[in-house]
Amino acid sequence: MKELCLRALDVARGKGAVYADARIVRFRNQRIHTEDLRVASISDSESLGVGVRVIAGGAWGFAASSDLKKEQVAQVAAQAVEIARAGALARNPAGIRWAHEDPHTGVFRTPVKKDPFQVPLEEKIGLLLAAGKAVLAVPGVMKCLAFMHFKTEQRWLANSEGSQIESWTCTSNAEYEATAVDAHTAKTRSFEAYPLNAGYEHIENTPLLAEATRVGEQAVEKLKGKPCPVGKRDLVLHPSHLALTMHESIGHATELDRVLGMEESLAGSSFATIDLLGTLRYGSPLMNIVCDNTMPFGLATRGYDDDGVSGQRWHIIRDGILVDYQTGREVCPAIGAPRSHGSCRADSWGSIPIVRQSNIGLSPGTKPLTPAELIAGVDDGIYIEGMGSFSIDQKRQNFQFGGDCFWEIKNGKRGGMLKDVTYQAITTEFWGSMDAVCDERFWVPYGVMNCGKGDPMQIAQMTHGSAPARFRQINVGGANQ
Repeated sequence: MKELCLRALDVARGKGAVYADARIVRFRNQRIHTEDLRVASISDSESLGVGVRVIAGGAWGFAASSDLKKEQVAQVAAQAVEIARAGALARNPAGIRWAHEDPHTGVFRTPVKKDPFQVPLEEKIGLLLAAGKAVLAVPGVMKCLAFMHFKTEQRWLANSEGSQIESWTCTSNAEYEATAVDAHTAKTRSFEAYPLNAGYEHIENTPLLAEATRVGEQAVEKLKGKPCPVGKRDLVLHPSHLALTMHESIGHATELDRVLGMEESLAGSSFATIDLLGTLRYGSPLMNIVCDNTMPFGLATRGYDDDGVSGQRWHIIRDGILVDYQTGREVCPAIGAPRSHGSCRADSWGSIPIVRQSNIGLSPGTKPLTPAELIAGVDDGIYIEGMGSFSIDQKRQNFQFGGDCFWEIKNGKRGGMLKDVTYQAITTEFWGSMDAVCDERFWVPYGVMNCGKGDPMQIAQMTHGSAPARFRQINVGGANQ
């Protein structure tokens, strides 16, 4: 594979490319779905191919193929140069600015104790069916959907600057959803071995069976929950819920290609423009948002990005102020940054790398604070767990979020369950209302597996971690209340 990558580089340079990189990637995906007490579907697929990206004539060119014969790889490299020269007819007069990166030679591997693809299929199915049986044993539960998903990505990357990188990442997750039904409606409750870059040991270490009865009972309880109140309420948000809120209102808003208007085809651009860098009050002084592509088990942790840049850790929001972005080598010069933060990834050997979200986390509070103490500071509010519906405008400013499960908070105590809760806010006002975050003991990394971006759309994964946090006087139950 290394020899094929180097062959592609030689051909591209011989055709006049001033920069070239070649990626050969092998993917394997296994998905197991169960419905109630039966197997609904099993899929196990592999994909292998090469993608070559070049700069020639002041423009980008990219070509790819699933045929790894030497002559075909050479043809792909030549085609990439040809495409670049054709694109040069409409190139940006300013040309391509490409930030420096020292060459890297290395191997990265996800730490895995048990390769999920070596675990017998019967064992995985048995666990899902056992969870389904326990969920369905709860009176009132009528349906249980469950799945496991395992993915590996083996990548060989070489570029004309001298980098030669190999990586192997492994992702594992599992989830089940209980549906309770009465004469009027149906409600669901889910539980997840949230996705991590880890082996099957992650599934074994998650109490999927132990939590099944609780999950079923809470699905039934949701049927009897009080309707969502309307008006301003304090919110206490669990990390499983905050993951999506961070993803949409911070993660996408701080991708520099989106900020620069280079990416608007899927979900718009961003209000966090570069003229506001260093001055925009994004949230309260307690708000510290850190990108960390070195985080153990993080879904975006892969050693090096597809620009050949090593993984890094950096703040994008410090003490509530926007201080940086997620960048690739092509876009970072726009903010005067001498080096990319290594956030450029492709979802396939057949896709061109684009800026993608890093592992993004809300730093925990610096003073000891438990979730119970967080709730004790609320007179009238709502506690929310899990991801639900979401909607956000094309500038990442005005949003509405739902969740998976909700409880009323009265006089500092968590009370009965609510149903159909949504809240609305402006991004900076929402994060500006955050007045407390639990300490590091309660920080949990939750993963997003299906982040879409680009045209044609690419799917990426990343981790968003936090501890429970409290937000004051947020509109719930309807906009502009």
